[in-house]
Amino acid sequence: MADLRASLPDPAPEPQPVTGAPEAASSGSFRAAFSSARRLRTEVLGGLVVALALIPEAIAFSIIAGVDPRIGLFAAFTMAVTISFVGGRPAMISAATGAVALVVAPVVRDHGLDYLVATVLLGGLLQVVLGVLGVARLMRFIPRSVMVGFVNALAILIFTSQLPHLAGVPFAVYPMVAAGIAIMVFFPRLTKVVPAPLVAIVLLTLVAVAASVAVPTVGDEGALPESLPTLFLPDVPPNLETLQIIAPYALAMALVGLIESLLTAKLVDDITDTHSNKTRESWGQGVANVVTGLFGGMGGCAMIGQTMINVKSSGARTRLSTFLAGVFLLVLVVGLGDVVAIMPMAALVAVMIMVAVGTFDWHSVRPSTLRRMPRSETAVMLATVVVTVVTHNLAYGVVVGVAVAAVLFLQRVSHLTTVTRLDASDADDERVYAVDGELFFASSNDLVYQFDYTADPGRVVIDMSNAHVWDASTVAALDAVQHKYAAHGKVVTFRGLDADSAARLDRLGGNLGAGH
Repeated sequence: MADLRASLPDPAPEPQPVTGAPEAASSGSFRAAFSSARRLRTEVLGGLVVALALIPEAIAFSIIAGVDPRIGLFAAFTMAVTISFVGGRPAMISAATGAVALVVAPVVRDHGLDYLVATVLLGGLLQVVLGVLGVARLMRFIPRSVMVGFVNALAILIFTSQLPHLAGVPFAVYPMVAAGIAIMVFFPRLTKVVPAPLVAIVLLTLVAVAASVAVPTVGDEGALPESLPTLFLPDVPPNLETLQIIAPYALAMALVGLIESLLTAKLVDDITDTHSNKTRESWGQGVANVVTGLFGGMGGCAMIGQTMINVKSSGARTRLSTFLAGVFLLVLVVGLGDVVAIMPMAALVAVMIMVAVGTFDWHSVRPSTLRRMPRSETAVMLATVVVTVVTHNLAYGVVVGVAVAAVLFLQRVSHLTTVTRLDASDADDERVYAVDGELFFASSNDLVYQFDYTADPGRVVIDMSNAHVWDASTVAALDAVQHKYAAHGKVVTFRGLDADSAARLDRLGGNLGAGH
């Protein structure tokens, strides 16, 4: 995968993908999907491939959450269809996910399905509020190393999630997986009209049925629904006790879902070289979760694996592929459940393995890259990967990665501040010091020890022309310098302060208390 560019979310109001054009006419809109027969075919086939890949994933996540597989399948349908209209990142796939399943599993275990649905509804509302408040702007504080670690961890999780389907299975599974991988590697060299993953799934299914090969199938993963989803209102008492039960899980679900969705959107932006509306994506995820909850679903967020299938493997770029992924999923599991049930899991495992290989940023682990990359950047990436893989929670990995990056950054810049004694003063009773660097709580901590309070003459000038005062800690340090010189009967003058630093010093200087 090509290097990820450190793109930052634009401040609101965020521009549409095509400046000055309505969203409906942009390259990712529904209308754009009908711009040519080739584009329409790509979007339709991309949606079909994603739908097939969603089925076993939704069933597996339902098991993690402790609910009936139908709950996960209906959530995948409602999330995909809703986000295709309200989301800010065209072609990105949202459905039931493992991270959300892990968050809500304790609610199901301890309180049952009704409380799960109430949690999903509240979590969706919190996402809407956070989206409107501009939480997407916080994405600018996620460093590139964390993003690379996020991508690599996702690839590892996608791959390891397939291992259970390769353990304790009939030997025939292995050649079928190998054949599926070979089809996806070599078929695109013949033609890209039909997505290679779809060809692999169809051919392996035909072979398994025609040759009566006894291998695990999609039907073995769980029962498929036989009816359409219906409105579901949770039967929970509307009181403070209920809120105390569901609020912590709803908040965790909202944050995990937003982190995964926004990082996935940022990744797709880079792959497609297009801009997406992160603020709209934030509240759109909330709306999708509210709709999902109203139909008794388990909630969800963006899915990196299925999104990569849609965007990279299939070449989809518009909202139509996302919408059709949900529609095809419902048609397949409700109308064609018997056909879907006979599909060999080996075919879908092969697809997901190729997704993992394509998702991993191989350039980031090349020896030449590691030699050039600062150790702090590599440490941040590894911390993100390790925490994510160990916890199986992308949110934890991202938070730890950002925290490690912040600590290493503060450690690095804290040593970039210097105090230099200048001997070129025209007055014998004056000493001049020059301070260079960005002054904040970490870099100004030792500032008070850089001056010779005893030997300096009666007037001391501290030149701040090449420095900037960022916080109260620095003002307190400068106050301490003044007090120490005053204790020796000497006067300190600051010069060269920029407007912002001077205003901060005037406002806070001498007003921070004796302890500073």
